[in-house]
Amino acid sequence: MDTAVQERNSTNDVLSADHFKRAFRNHPAGVAVITADPGDGPVALTATSVISISAAPPILAFSLSSTSSASAAILKAETVVIHLLTAHDLPIAQLCSTSGLDRFADLTLWRRLSTGEPIFHSVVNRIRGRITNTVDAGGSTIVAVEALESSVTEAPEAAVSPLIYHDRTWHHLGRHSVL
Repeated sequence: MDTAVQERNSTNDVLSADHFKRAFRNHPAGVAVITADPGDGPVALTATSVISISAAPPILAFSLSSTSSASAAILKAETVVIHLLTAHDLPIAQLCSTSGLDRFADLTLWRRLSTGEPIFHSVVNRIRGRITNTVDAGGSTIVAVEALESSVTEAPEAAVSPLIYHDRTWHHLGRHSVL
């Protein structure tokens, strides 16, 4: 017998925001930081919504919340850099997910690519891409990005354990999590 509780709003067929969030707390997600500079200064945010869409052509997507202070600037930018984070990058994830902080105040953490985008140089896996499409969806915008180039730096195994966000807590994958 299925003992799962089904949450449903009887006045319409749309799940409440609280119940929707509760369902997604049980769904782990990889963590990324997205950076851009539309011409008036660098911006960054932490995202768990990055997905691969197609390998040929190389397309990925992510969503931006309208409440994020960096969303408007990212949507004005032509290009972005998606930093796919490891457990080693937790401080970068925390920096870019904390409201009110200047993500670029510490000049030792970042630099610009020759194409102008800001990057956090300690992140071993980055994809630079061009924004090709956006779709408004509720209080968010889905952003499609054509990958232009990637940078994957060889690193010790401990440094490449993926950073995961699950139930409002940071986690990492490693040998201990193999089934």
